[in-house]
Amino acid sequence: MPNIEMDFYQWLGFLGMTCIVLAYFLLQIGKYDIHSIVYQLLNLLGAIALIISLLVHFNLGSFLIEVFWIAITIYGIAKNLTKRLAKRRKIT
Repeated sequence: MPNIEMDFYQWLGFLGMTCIVLAYFLLQIGKYDIHSIVYQLLNLLGAIALIISLLVHFNLGSFLIEVFWIAITIYGIAKNLTKRLAKRRKIT
């Protein structure tokens, strides 16, 4: 029987994966849309957790996809916040 004990970093990676999958599931069932801050933060937190786990259990392909995932998510958050601020300025 294989040894399936996980260390802290593997658990952290598992938590990160769970956040990203949960965000995608909530998007698909219509609970959130791509502009939702909850959706974006789940993606960001998940990718950060995975990056941290990959610093210990390194895999270049996985590491690079998480770097891009974080960059794209931060871009999306900044874009959405900019739009919201612009809307508020027009209202007042």
